Amino acid sequence: MGETGDIRLLVAMVAPLAGAGLIMATGRRPNLREACSFVAALALFAATASLVPDVRAGEAPRLTLFQLLPGLSFALRADPLSMLFALSASFLWVVTVFYSAGYMRGLNEHAQTRFNTCFALTLFGAIGCAFSANLLTLYLFYEVVSVCTYPLVAHHQDEEGYSSGRKYLTYLTGAAKGLILPAMVLIYVLSGTLDFAPGIKTGIIPPDAHRAAVTALYACCILGFAKNGVMPLHNWLPSAMVAPTPVSALLHAVAVVKVGVFSTVRVMLYVFGTDCMGALNLGMPTAYFVSFTILVASIVALSKDDLKARLAYSTVSQLSYIILGVALLTPAGIEGGLIHITNHAFSKITLFFCAGAIYVATHKKKISEMSGLGRSMPFTFGAFAVASLSMIGAPPVAGFVSKWYLLNGAWDAGSIGIIVVLLSSTLLNAAYFAPVVYQGFFGKAPDGDGGHREAHPSLVVPLVITAAISVAIGLCPDFFMRFAEAITP
Repeated sequence: MGETGDIRLLVAMVAPLAGAGLIMATGRRPNLREACSFVAALALFAATASLVPDVRAGEAPRLTLFQLLPGLSFALRADPLSMLFALSASFLWVVTVFYSAGYMRGLNEHAQTRFNTCFALTLFGAIGCAFSANLLTLYLFYEVVSVCTYPLVAHHQDEEGYSSGRKYLTYLTGAAKGLILPAMVLIYVLSGTLDFAPGIKTGIIPPDAHRAAVTALYACCILGFAKNGVMPLHNWLPSAMVAPTPVSALLHAVAVVKVGVFSTVRVMLYVFGTDCMGALNLGMPTAYFVSFTILVASIVALSKDDLKARLAYSTVSQLSYIILGVALLTPAGIEGGLIHITNHAFSKITLFFCAGAIYVATHKKKISEMSGLGRSMPFTFGAFAVASLSMIGAPPVAGFVSKWYLLNGAWDAGSIGIIVVLLSSTLLNAAYFAPVVYQGFFGKAPDGDGGHREAHPSLVVPLVITAAISVAIGLCPDFFMRFAEAITP
């Protein structure tokens, strides 16, 4: 696998950073401010997309910015796993720029310049994680995401916002500093490097390393990247729902939680490797450990009447599909888990876009208050229905591809228990999504509750686009599947 000093990686990093600066400079001119966001998002997507031919050809474009010690550098690398995350995140930022403008202006939200600046800085951190060439670089960008999203979570600057923001930082930075930082130091002592392995089989952990020590380091990495939403370090995620809906979409689909699961599977595959995980019997226990999150979070989602809260617990559940698939250590399982990074991103952002559009148009948050809204907001509820099918895993939407590969991976691993978990979670997904759609289209609207209509096109068009792409990925999954297939041995 070849490596080059590729300036496009630096362009991808500079685009959102420069965008943040331009947003601050043009804050008093809202149209120009949003234009700067859009140009920065386009530049990031273009730089990321330009790497696709090289990565598909088996190359690994790389750029080392500076060396600290032997085996310890600040460096960037693009590989198939990078592209799964970076392409979806950069494209969805383009869409979210329009949605955010419509939402924030529609509600006349305060501090919109700060909001857009932090949004851009969060994408800077997320793309940095995607293109990190080693664990040190990944850790630094991971922390950038944590810090830059705090003002977004606490955006309303009220008691609830500050309380949720404190919980957010406590969970995420506390877990990272308490678990990932010491694990990273010990991995460097053991291996003499923090560079990710070129493939997923061998990892970088020496074969003669003490089994108990390696197992402890592995557990630290699974729990330390708390953005992955794995229970019991998940509670920050539902609490962060106090933020404006575009932030929720960013948290749950594009950047924050995807940084968590991306970092987790990056370390599982490129630090420990499938051979090490197999030899230490780490795979199946991890799969069953995250299965608890999949099932319990789905059950909790059933009890939530607030739409964003239900979507939040759905995210907690769905994220663990990604870790479960990788933990199966079979090609189909790994591919199913990794492709869910992209499939979940497009479908879940659609759901949050819909929740935001409903709130802007009707000021309704509770599912019990949404009877009959689907008839007056057909595009919004139609997109919600499509994205719900994806979360359930029904064809022909993107989530079906993920679940099909996960089921095949569990079968190849000979684990009937994981198959039962996947089928049970599918039923639970249907149980908490179907009533929302049914009530919206077929429920009786309360007396005197007429007159609602679709939100502004700046809110509706993005959710229709992301829903359509979810269907397109389900019908033609080859583009992203080729990256996933290039990762497996």
